[in-house]
Amino acid sequence: MKKAAVVCIAVSLVLAFSLACQAETLELLTWEGYAPKELMDKFEKETGITVKPTYSNNEEIIAKLRATRGAGFDLAQPSQDRISSVQAKYKLYQPIDFAKVDTAQIVPSMLEAVKKNTMVGDKSYAVPHVYGTSGLIVNRKYAPDASDYKDLLNPAYSGRVSYRLKRPTLIGIAFSMQQDPFVLYANPTSYKKLMERVGEKLIAGKGLVKNYWTNGDALLQSMRSEEVFVAMAWDNGGWKMHAENPDIDFVAPKSGALGWIDTFTIPAKATNVEAAYKWINFMLKPENAAVFTNKEKYGTASAGAIEYYDAEVKANFQRSFSKADIDNIKWYPPVPAKLESIEGLILDKVKAAN
Repeated sequence: MKKAAVVCIAVSLVLAFSLACQAETLELLTWEGYAPKELMDKFEKETGITVKPTYSNNEEIIAKLRATRGAGFDLAQPSQDRISSVQAKYKLYQPIDFAKVDTAQIVPSMLEAVKKNTMVGDKSYAVPHVYGTSGLIVNRKYAPDASDYKDLLNPAYSGRVSYRLKRPTLIGIAFSMQQDPFVLYANPTSYKKLMERVGEKLIAGKGLVKNYWTNGDALLQSMRSEEVFVAMAWDNGGWKMHAENPDIDFVAPKSGALGWIDTFTIPAKATNVEAAYKWINFMLKPENAAVFTNKEKYGTASAGAIEYYDAEVKANFQRSFSKADIDNIKWYPPVPAKLESIEGLILDKVKAAN
């Protein structure tokens, strides 16, 4: 009887341990599409860890983590420009232990940008994952030489130019003037002077503009109908147009495409930190990163992933981005609150100008 009891206890312990292993989960707070089912299934098969995604956006990610003081999730994916100010104020994340990150499989320029832009004190709080850019969409048939934001002000394309009256246009024009607006973020007075110069250029070039686009579909239609030859817009829009008309394509401006990065962050009270690091390394493994890009058409910080892209997707990135273009992307840093009002005044002046 004692032996039978011992056997029963042993079997029970084995079953309990087995169930515990099977029950290991990664609570992921992410964007729709960032955790494809086939990759979640592959990760579970390789590690035994089940990924439980909760889909959200920047505002909700911050709100959910503030409500729990950094608890309830093992990994979150805010944009890199929405981290340092939040961390300094609310302490929602824990520093990244880069010894646990396979940094060799990450594009160095993206890794360094995110380290810098998510630093609080002497610690960084994020790892780069998904990125996208804005630059120029150009119809090469009519604007073969358009190559930088300054071509939005080029008289050669009078009446055939379109861009948004938004801050990316101000930033892009500043870079084309060989000025770095991001280094002036800490000096509102100097930033205001630079933005006033940018505003003067936009006002002087207002007569060249076909329209200030507010709807992406409408912009693409104006490119499609050949009403617009040069526009400032996003990479995916340019690639979509190229599939319809090979004369039209996305061009990374010489002074640098403007880029956003969504990251991996580990909440302050994450309970499965090791699983979080495993998922980060798994998702940035080139063949896995390519599964995401082939599906969603966004790039990732995974170095070498392009070799696994579908032919059409690979061709898009190769046409638009050399390695130098990738390293020259100007990544948006956190925006100090005072600067938004400065930009708003400049944009209002441009809009009101005759």
